[in-house]
Amino acid sequence: MPIVVNSNASATSASFNLSRANDALRKSLERLSSGKRINGAADDAGGLSVAYKLDSRINRTNALIQNSQNALSFLQVQDSALSTVGSIVDRMAELRTMAQDITKNTGDIENYSKEFVELQSQLSQIRNEKFNGISLFASTSSASTGSLLKGTGSYINESGASLSTTTFSRTLTTHASADSTLGSVSINVINFQFMLSVGTIASGASAIDLGNVNGAQAAGNGIGSNSFIDDILEVSISQFTEIIGRVADMRAENGAEQNRVLNTISLLQSNVVNLESAHGRIMDTDVAAESTRFARHNILVQASASMTAQANQLSSVALSLIG
Repeated sequence: MPIVVNSNASATSASFNLSRANDALRKSLERLSSGKRINGAADDAGGLSVAYKLDSRINRTNALIQNSQNALSFLQVQDSALSTVGSIVDRMAELRTMAQDITKNTGDIENYSKEFVELQSQLSQIRNEKFNGISLFASTSSASTGSLLKGTGSYINESGASLSTTTFSRTLTTHASADSTLGSVSINVINFQFMLSVGTIASGASAIDLGNVNGAQAAGNGIGSNSFIDDILEVSISQFTEIIGRVADMRAENGAEQNRVLNTISLLQSNVVNLESAHGRIMDTDVAAESTRFARHNILVQASASMTAQANQLSSVALSLIG
């Protein structure tokens, strides 16, 4: 190879090698400092596209977990209210049983009716309970509004008879696509009126309930005319037994829904773990492997810099010939 002054191919080649090694070193530093294998679209265009969609899916799944936990809280508050309803109805049945004691006079029975009416007032108050402004209960006359869905269902009592009832629910979507047909849980909004429906009382009034969701009711023979059943003897023990059965049925349905929501949350959490693992395999830096590459690139940069400096001195040989 001739000795020339105007061109130095070796120095040019060495400088290019230095530039490439330096770029590789900077990329390795970026990956180690950020913890990400892909820091820009040019690093892995296809991988970045897949990881971006996985990350969006993870965020939506986390939102679904939060929605499901809120729905679980809704059901837990509803169950607490139902527990109170059960205690009240059980006490009313106890009062009714004591009122039929043959040793009780009319005044005694009227005193039982006083507590009976007060307990009805408490049931009416529970009917209006809400969770974050969302009603826990509904009545047969309630309209389907917003997320509240209205339908027709059936209830089978202890004697095996099937009764038609108006049902209410809200749909908890549990699929990241926001398509309820791919995954959803129906959250029951209990028909308070049907649950406490007494039917026909002793004085002949019909289609009434203990919580007075139905509105005005016929006056009994006790402490005076009001919108509640004011005579404890107007309701039979068998009617109380029917109501207690309905309360038990509603609590069983509530518990079943709570268990399903808990399993839904467990599934969503498993999905998040697996999605994050898949996302990490694409995006995250293998620190051990990248550290090895970093050491290699660091040595190459130093070697390339040294060789570039040496190559730049090759043309000086021509000066010694001239001199």
